[in-house]
Amino acid sequence: MVTRPLALDPIEEARRQWDQRWPGGATMAAATSIMRAQQIVQASVDDALRPFGLTFARYEALVLLAFSKRGALPMVRMGERLMIHPTSVTNIVDRLEGQGFVRRRPHERDRRTTLVEITDAGRQVMEQATGVVVACSFGLDALSEAQLEQVTALVRTVRVGTGEVPA
Repeated sequence: MVTRPLALDPIEEARRQWDQRWPGGATMAAATSIMRAQQIVQASVDDALRPFGLTFARYEALVLLAFSKRGALPMVRMGERLMIHPTSVTNIVDRLEGQGFVRRRPHERDRRTTLVEITDAGRQVMEQATGVVVACSFGLDALSEAQLEQVTALVRTVRVGTGEVPA
């Protein structure tokens, strides 16, 4: 994260330069702003999770498992809900399993399916990490509750527009 204010806003300057050359300056500035905000959020959350030996992806997987009724989900379902490639799910589960936070087990009725189950240690670290992540406001503490709702709605509009989620 930036430790000192910048002399000028690089995104505003890029927009100014862009508008002198090409159309679409507003789109470029919005996209660049979203990407920069993602970097800020990622850095804040990573800093909060580092003491727990977690990345945001691993933390998100633990939260997903904790949200499930039985504390376990098929790996395929995890990928769908986390919106990531099956290879990434495998990597995340491998690391969490190595840390003792999840375990793999066979599905009771479908031998082709592997379930990932959160362990007691996984629940404990997830609860502790959640307290720290909430305390840092995911790096979005500069926004009011109303602004947070606006950001969520605007980004959802983008997601609906791509067909990722229904309107």
